[in-house]
Amino acid sequence: MTAEPADPNIPAATEWGDRHPAKAQLRHQVWTALQHSGAAIRDPVGHIPHFVGAEAAADQLAALPFWQPAQVIKCNPDRPQAPVRLRALQDGKRLYMAVPRLTRRQCFVELDPATLQQQGIPFKQVAAMRQALIHGRLVSFEEMQPIDLVVVGSVAATVAGGRTGKGAGFADLELAMLQLFSLLKPNTQIVTTIHPLQLVDADQLPVEPHDWPLDWVVMPEGAIATHHTFPKPTKLDWATIQPDQYRKIPILKQLCEKANKA
Repeated sequence: MTAEPADPNIPAATEWGDRHPAKAQLRHQVWTALQHSGAAIRDPVGHIPHFVGAEAAADQLAALPFWQPAQVIKCNPDRPQAPVRLRALQDGKRLYMAVPRLTRRQCFVELDPATLQQQGIPFKQVAAMRQALIHGRLVSFEEMQPIDLVVVGSVAATVAGGRTGKGAGFADLELAMLQLFSLLKPNTQIVTTIHPLQLVDADQLPVEPHDWPLDWVVMPEGAIATHHTFPKPTKLDWATIQPDQYRKIPILKQLCEKANKA
């Protein structure tokens, strides 16, 4: 995909919007390409795009060597990763899903396949975000188990390990907080599932110090190991967090207050 000049008709960043114009431009290019090709399921603009082939991408992920031994998986709540969440539950894995917008102090939902089976709740039902929030158990970081595999949603990704989501920075915040609570292992893999039209040239997608690079990019046709050389962040980057995020993410406000007292 080739970069194009900035489009003056693209709206400026709004609440939770991106503060990086180049990434904002790239996202609109990807959303437009998905719309025009018919690869998007529903309007992708403003979303982690639900794409044709999401189930096949989940199958490709489940075929990778690190999937089977992974016992604990963290996955984003967006619709294109519902097949990943379903496959994780079917394969007996404990699943953590972030509460959308991290609006709760207990900002993750735990889905335990054994508990769901005992309750007679179908896995396919709770693989959907809204049902996961109803039937899952809200947990704090202190209640969570160390994570073997992280699945993140993306609007665009590169073979070099770069990614961008919708621009609000939730995935990077979640990973930084998981790191803060020692819930990421040294070998925890970070992967995304996307449509091929979401794969862009590396020079179009800058990786900033607070960005968490991808270890794998998984598509319906196969998976790519990025072999990235970017360092993973080691802590929350307070300098990049916006005032509205402090106000509206309870756990972030609490961690900030604790850091200031330290």
